[in-house]
Amino acid sequence: MSAAARSLRISQVGLRGIVGSGLTATHALEFASAFGTFLDTPGPVILGRDPRSSGLMLREGVIASLLACGRDVIDLGVVPTPVVQHAINRLNAAGGVSIGASHNASEWNALKFFGPRGSYLSSAQAGELLDIYHLKKFDFVEWDRLGKLEEAGDAVDRYLEDLATAYDFDSLRRYRVLVDCCNGTSALILRRMNERFGFAFILINERTEGVNFAHDPATTRDMVALQLAPLMKPLGAGAGFLFDADSDRVALADEEGRPVSEEMVLPLLADYLLPRGAGKLVITNLSTTALLEEVAARHGGKVVRVPVGRQAATDALSSYRPEQIALAGEGTGAVMMPRFRFVYDGIASMLAVLSMMEERGQRLSAILDGYPRYSILKGGVPMVSQRIPKLLVELRERYSDGEVNATDGLRVAWPDRWFHVRVSQTEPLVRIICEQRGDPPTALYESLVEQVRRLA
Repeated sequence: MSAAARSLRISQVGLRGIVGSGLTATHALEFASAFGTFLDTPGPVILGRDPRSSGLMLREGVIASLLACGRDVIDLGVVPTPVVQHAINRLNAAGGVSIGASHNASEWNALKFFGPRGSYLSSAQAGELLDIYHLKKFDFVEWDRLGKLEEAGDAVDRYLEDLATAYDFDSLRRYRVLVDCCNGTSALILRRMNERFGFAFILINERTEGVNFAHDPATTRDMVALQLAPLMKPLGAGAGFLFDADSDRVALADEEGRPVSEEMVLPLLADYLLPRGAGKLVITNLSTTALLEEVAARHGGKVVRVPVGRQAATDALSSYRPEQIALAGEGTGAVMMPRFRFVYDGIASMLAVLSMMEERGQRLSAILDGYPRYSILKGGVPMVSQRIPKLLVELRERYSDGEVNATDGLRVAWPDRWFHVRVSQTEPLVRIICEQRGDPPTALYESLVEQVRRLA
């Protein structure tokens, strides 16, 4: 695989790459032109970006292309993707574009596209957008029909007003909460919550930064252990949260300074939300912890597993009535709740965790200790060949004694453990995930890594 291919990913998930060697201005211009051509409903297009230094360049290209397609653009500036999605709904927009690479390092950036309800595009819609991009047949308009650009600076306040209707800010502001903002957009939200609503969030790595992030914006247990957890007890915090650069994912530390696996966010919120509403379905992907089934069963719920990727989750959401669904999410700390029109929203997830603590009258550590122990191992092997089909066939033959699911790579499950091997949609990697009830499945994981390295 060429260096350019390894640093650029064009798929139904969107456009993502290392800026310069992979993702270029031309890509941004043409993808945004395709999106302007694709949209078939009236209304403006909402635009936002994270603070990465390349975001300004990509912003100019996206705006130019959308205006050339006759679309008005409302630019929210530097805001999290959830704020873009909320604004699409609030302003009855035709769609939106968020510029930001979420959990990737600062040299990466991405374009993410949303439909008129603020949701990610379905597989069919994403396929149509890709077709327009590859065909390069764009609907540009004459000079007197060009779109207009408007800048809106109130999007964060409008978003916070939505949160204030869903959560009891009066009771939650008593919590001493430590937050690692990873130099991203969560700092903008949380500073404003401190100023306007009297919260006392203690923020670290809060300066928005375009190049030199304090650390990789990965919402993982290891990153929590490195950055957030050691400060919990010295600062007397009752809960700790770490966000990615885009604020759509979150990870946790408890008041004892213990880092919590990112896999726990979805089961935790499922335990909170399932008994509170009529919906009993939890939508997640094949790589998410099996603890979720145990939690759902406590409340008469059911887990629906789909391939990894936000298109698959979007497709699954559209297959059920909204009132049937309790929540949806991934084992990355990204969760969607029906109260917020199924938007991945780390800030809302954080407030839901605090609300759970408040309503149960328990510390976070006590709530977490109430769940059975699952141990998960995750890794990735660089993909440098095209022998993935051969790899999956070999693995399927070797582990034929388990329950096989081949809808996304290969997932094999036994009563107390499982593994999933698949090609990443966002990076040139083969991802390997193993989980076991109790102790870590170290031998299985190491064997899989060796087999993947041999062929991938």
